[in-house]
Amino acid sequence: MAEGRWSSLESAVINSLRKFRDRYFQIATKNETTEGNSDQEKITRTCYLDSLPVDIQFYVMSFLTPQDLCQLGSTSQYWSSAVRDPVLWKYFLLRDIPSWSSIDCTSLPDLATLHKPLHESTESYPDFMAEYLRCYPASRRRSRPLRPRYRAVTSFFHSLVVNSEPCFAMFGPGLEQLDVSYVRKMMTSPDVLPIAGFPQRQINGVGSGISFRFNNQQTFNIITLYSETKKERERARLEQHSVQSKLFLREADSKAEHSTAKYTAMPHVQEVCRVVNGFIYVANAEENGGGDREEELAQIQAMIDPAWGPSTRPLLVLSCISREGRRRIPCVYMAEQLHLKQLPNPWLVQDSEAESLNGFLNGIEWLLGEIGINV
Repeated sequence: MAEGRWSSLESAVINSLRKFRDRYFQIATKNETTEGNSDQEKITRTCYLDSLPVDIQFYVMSFLTPQDLCQLGSTSQYWSSAVRDPVLWKYFLLRDIPSWSSIDCTSLPDLATLHKPLHESTESYPDFMAEYLRCYPASRRRSRPLRPRYRAVTSFFHSLVVNSEPCFAMFGPGLEQLDVSYVRKMMTSPDVLPIAGFPQRQINGVGSGISFRFNNQQTFNIITLYSETKKERERARLEQHSVQSKLFLREADSKAEHSTAKYTAMPHVQEVCRVVNGFIYVANAEENGGGDREEELAQIQAMIDPAWGPSTRPLLVLSCISREGRRRIPCVYMAEQLHLKQLPNPWLVQDSEAESLNGFLNGIEWLLGEIGINV
């Protein structure tokens, strides 16, 4: 957000808090007068933090965590109401969401409402405090629902009769457009991701994928799907142009100018989609690397098409940059740009870096949890 807009928003927060305080103490003074309390009693009921100028109160609150603010709200009637100010929590949302490293299908904030201009009256505002606590990553982890017991039992019996190693299909422009190869880093980082082997199962035109070991416990298989040959991918990356993907076929009715792209997966890709337990989409999150997000969504939809398998299969989006220091698109805005809320599948957007694989294991842990494997 531009500096001028931040200053305007900060001023709006201070004005909102000031109006609240004026109303609060005006009512409190009337009540004190009616009850006939002494001046000394009135003084003892007001803490020193209450008497600070409003801009100083806001400055103090800007350093507090959501948990700290909630605890502050439990100290008095004044703070119980003050910390619920909707403009204050709108400020916190706009300030903090760019720093969040993950967001999922249950916690994506309503960015359209969040970016609407401020109004004079705060009574018509949404409950931005509840919205913040719903979306805040730490709150999301604590409130994650437990898997039903019957699902764990079903998974156990299923593992007795079929190969229990889960398999995920990995695809997306982040595999091909970044300066650092994500897959090569996965293959050469045994301290982060040990290779467990190469399965015997083969899929025509694709291969078997590679098995990795998560936290030296659970193994899982990843089948990587590239849009072109290595030579063509490297040429496209250097010349900064897109390649014609061999994973998808664009349907005829979507080739007209200004029409929304619609794809279907190629036959060998369909075979992969039928056998995997979930999907990993590697998005290019570098600020200068964003492509046509609507086309990316159309290709994701082609992969998770219900014709190939149930819509309960999870989708992990790795919002990836090449290395630390590159300017990135925050994961919340990546989810918005990709229109992920249109998808029926459970999904998570996780920030990641190709050079260090930061964030990758967090995403895999979520994927395994979504299919009933707790590690």
